[in-house]
Amino acid sequence: MIAFLRGALAAKSAQGVVVDVGGVGYGVALSQASLSRLPGLGEEVSILTYLQVSESGIALYGFLSEEEKALFERLIAVSGVGPKVALAALSTFSAGALADAIASQDVALVQKIPGVGKKTAQRIILELKGSLDQGIEGLFGRSEDPAAIIDERLKGATEALLSMGFTSAEAELALKGAPEGATEAALLQYALKRLGS
Repeated sequence: MIAFLRGALAAKSAQGVVVDVGGVGYGVALSQASLSRLPGLGEEVSILTYLQVSESGIALYGFLSEEEKALFERLIAVSGVGPKVALAALSTFSAGALADAIASQDVALVQKIPGVGKKTAQRIILELKGSLDQGIEGLFGRSEDPAAIIDERLKGATEALLSMGFTSAEAELALKGAPEGATEAALLQYALKRLGS
């Protein structure tokens, strides 16, 4: 695992950079935001990296902050979102702005990421919003009051039911007696079963 690279900036393109580390040039793909903050050629840089090994080869993705890297790792864990889309997301929004868009469930805003349609935007929000309810700080797993977490999950499941056209009374009734400690997705499944959907 290559956690970071520190060396001279040997080349720069629209997609990424080459970092010379002890005479070895590492090609690293970066977001447009990170590329714009890099120093000039020949100067020393330190880049956090994510190494992806797939059938199509090995690729290094780079980040200038822990927040960017953590958000990238969360994004690629969502089914249908690959490293290129995750990098496009970080090129379109700052890590903080993207975390806020996900936390506020703004599908239209998340859809502005190149290559992301409505369904993918909804999937990103559904799978990530729980960890991003407190914005970017949510990425670093601060310990929270368990009662508050359960309350947030119920609130999220209720909002999902309301967006599907159920009334608040139906949603409340459907979630009554839900298993303790269930995830938001499990709560939603439980409620939909009870509502006969």
